[in-house]
Amino acid sequence: MQHEPKDWYELYELIRLKLNELKAYGMPLPDDLVEFERDLEAEFEARRDAQRSRARMDKVIKHRAKR
Repeated sequence: MQHEPKDWYELYELIRLKLNELKAYGMPLPDDLVEFERDLEAEFEARRDAQRSRARMDKVIKHRAKR
């Protein structure tokens, strides 16, 4: 790799770009990269869910503190 990603999201984007390139050229997709892309996607979704949940809890706590 010429460019080393700084974080997991950047790595995810690089993998997506490479897979899209391979698709565009009609080449087979490496199963391990496809699986890794899915795993990263699931991890990011879990983090987003946790952030949304935390935001809802913070809102409730803030609302109750006003009472």
